[in-house]
Amino acid sequence: MSLWLRFGIDAAEYFGTLDGDTVTVWTGDMFANPRPTDIRYPLAAVRLLMPCRPSKMIGLWNNFHARAAKEGLHRPDHPLYFLKSNNCFAAHGDAIRRPAGYTGAVVFEAELGIVIGKRCAHVSVADAPTVIFGYTCVNDVTARDLMRLDPAFVHWTRAKGFDSFGVFGPLIATGLDPALLRVRACIDGVEHQNYPVADMFYSPAEIVSHLSADMTLEPGDVIACGTSVGAGSMPDGATIEVAIDGIGRLANRFN
Repeated sequence: MSLWLRFGIDAAEYFGTLDGDTVTVWTGDMFANPRPTDIRYPLAAVRLLMPCRPSKMIGLWNNFHARAAKEGLHRPDHPLYFLKSNNCFAAHGDAIRRPAGYTGAVVFEAELGIVIGKRCAHVSVADAPTVIFGYTCVNDVTARDLMRLDPAFVHWTRAKGFDSFGVFGPLIATGLDPALLRVRACIDGVEHQNYPVADMFYSPAEIVSHLSADMTLEPGDVIACGTSVGAGSMPDGATIEVAIDGIGRLANRFN
């Protein structure tokens, strides 16, 4: 297993791997034959950035048995999803900002994120693991009270697309089995979510296969796999942590 990251030192940006508290700088393209160097930094000396630069983030809805049972939903015949544009991305440590003039609920959703490693379309389930680079932590933030202002149309893009609402990182883990993972969320140290990835209706390979039949996926694109029970409102000033053992801990303050 490897842990990949992007990071800054002064005005320069790099990518590399993390081993304990040491960051090794790599050159080239993270997704296409990267090469390690002899340059190393202590983790405490670098500024963590988003671990990749997606062209888009795709978010799933209603992908967990437990949540569907609680809310009276059925298993969809195809993954249900929305898009988050790249203006909304935020890194570990960045502030999640309340939209100007909006006083309603802002909701956290702790999720597993799939990171695509190869440009692909119409990928079979069997071949999907070959185009998955790795996995990351995602907080799919939503201005919930904006979603159903119009009874004729659900405002998925508006409610989920504000600047800083697409939080992911700080690492990408490769070489692990996602079915063995658990996703946890804490607000100011109090646990609100703790659920198994294995409870998903659609596995990561199935998700990538279905979505790649609908649109071309690019290296660095992130697919948020949806969330289970326990997602809820973030109090102003709270720190929200999304943690997945084997991947890392994503922490942000809601202002």
